[in-house]
Amino acid sequence: MRERRFSTVLHIGRLVHVGVAALAMAACGGDAKPKADSAASGDAPFRVALLTPGPISDQSWNAGAFNGLKAIKDSLDAQTSHIQTKTPAEFEENFRQYGAQGYALVFGHGFEFQDAALRVAPSYPKTIYVTTSGNSTAANVAGMTFAFEEASYLAGMVAGAMTKTNVVGAIGGTELPPVKASFAAFAAGAKAVNPKVRVLTSYIGNWDDVSAGKEQALAQIGQGADAVFQNADAAGLGIFQAAKERGVYAFGANSNQNGVAPDVILGSVVIDLPRAFLTVAREVKAGGFKPRVVDLGMKSGVVQLVYNPQLESRIPAATRAAVDSARVAIEAGTLKPLGDTPNWADVTKPAP
Repeated sequence: MRERRFSTVLHIGRLVHVGVAALAMAACGGDAKPKADSAASGDAPFRVALLTPGPISDQSWNAGAFNGLKAIKDSLDAQTSHIQTKTPAEFEENFRQYGAQGYALVFGHGFEFQDAALRVAPSYPKTIYVTTSGNSTAANVAGMTFAFEEASYLAGMVAGAMTKTNVVGAIGGTELPPVKASFAAFAAGAKAVNPKVRVLTSYIGNWDDVSAGKEQALAQIGQGADAVFQNADAAGLGIFQAAKERGVYAFGANSNQNGVAPDVILGSVVIDLPRAFLTVAREVKAGGFKPRVVDLGMKSGVVQLVYNPQLESRIPAATRAAVDSARVAIEAGTLKPLGDTPNWADVTKPAP
């Protein structure tokens, strides 16, 4: 949840390369320019854009967002465009390009897009900028959070019950607040069912290096971890490789990854990004969207723990019953995965 790649405290210089950005949009095959027939008829198209920090082939965070964009295109008859961005300077550059071209809605897919959105948005007041995993708002800037920690707690319960070594692991791409919160919830869930469990936590330093993901997983397995929870996007594929080689369990994240490594993945903490994106896009198209933090969790059906049907029978019935009871309690608000901490944004808040 990605969710995601660069610290928002970085001082970012503005780089405006209009020609390069326009070519990038065209190369991605998106609708970077208005269609002539729509302009001629006076019927302005509903145009939606997406910036992802990683490849949409990751079968995780970025793929889910791209599926959300496709759902908007299909369900709302929208013109859509997607660009993969690498650096904070590119976030701002492409936000400006889409605003200048009159896009109604632009998603920056990750916590790290917030600063760029807040800088660019005042110049394009008719464009709504939404940052996923973001908690910043302005006149035309909104955030969308996913309460990923809720289902992460449930995954922790499963890991805590299934471990034979009393050691489980959690591996992330980079140390961003939403990722840290999900790992804290995973650890809390594991310890709720197994007070003896020890949770190893490490970060790869990026979201794309499959080999580095595998190395991190092998290191944790070497320390006794026999179940590994990951939130690492494309790098997570390397974690699955290590789990298969060493015969330990793993968990999918962001998308339903159960089919990626069905022999080792016990379940996936899934964000239904198409459903979340459509929720916002419908409001924007109808003209009734009010910038805010849109909070979507298990109660909304957007976030869930989805068992792998091939391995579900290995999870003891008593554990599955306990997980179901915890899910009901979380949705009712009587169980807080992060204790008295109300949300992930406060998990890493500095002490006064």
